[in-house]
Amino acid sequence: MARDNAAPQPIPVAGVRADAGTIRLTTRDIRALLWLADMYAAQGDTLARLLDTSTDVVRQLHARWRRGGYVETGRLGPGPVWCWLTRHGLDACDLPYTAKQPPLGRLRHLRAVATVRLTVESWTPYHEAGAHWRSERRLRWQLGAGVGRRGHVPDAEIHWPDTTGQPTDQPGAQFAGEIWCVEVELTPKTVTRTTAILREMLARTGDYGDPPRHGGAPAAPRYARILYLTTPAARPTVDAARTQLPQAAAARVDIRPLPDGTAL
Repeated sequence: MARDNAAPQPIPVAGVRADAGTIRLTTRDIRALLWLADMYAAQGDTLARLLDTSTDVVRQLHARWRRGGYVETGRLGPGPVWCWLTRHGLDACDLPYTAKQPPLGRLRHLRAVATVRLTVESWTPYHEAGAHWRSERRLRWQLGAGVGRRGHVPDAEIHWPDTTGQPTDQPGAQFAGEIWCVEVELTPKTVTRTTAILREMLARTGDYGDPPRHGGAPAAPRYARILYLTTPAARPTVDAARTQLPQAAAARVDIRPLPDGTAL
């Protein structure tokens, strides 16, 4: 008689789910993981603010996500624990980014940009108009590393939906169809360098990674506004750089203080 060499199949046990032992992601989990992926990493109190919950709940979420292999966590510097996505987590989000621990030298900047994003996303015109944040990480991925793809990449873009034909008294209607460039400045560069960045951003017409245009009518500027958020130490340099621009260009540069909560 022929012998059956097939591996024995497990016998179903009543009352036990087929996916027992795996992590069932909720809508909240998915929202947080996608947000984390775009921002490189974030601290526990930042996630608590994003999800409108307590840091104790965030610690529980960290544990669940680690158990599912979606994230790693660690104390990388002052303040709360940092969290970032693993390769498995990025694959689950269908994102092509490189999985890596955030560099120590970037922590202060990453926290500041995340705090700015939370502040923008809580702004009534932003969320009621359905605007969205396009992260530096996504822009860098789009730009790639090909020849001719160098240049400054902003910390983010804010995209306002085109609401042509809709009531003009709706929140954010005055920004319909605009794209804003977001720059977060913690330490002052030289006035020359800052002026060069402003000129480059104000002159940009195409999306990141698009081939250069040759011929035809001049394209419209990509950015309707440059939103520059600075520390007190960096503000004088950005102010001085703006004065180097023509009046019409300078009017598109909006310089503001960083919101509370950006410090490590």
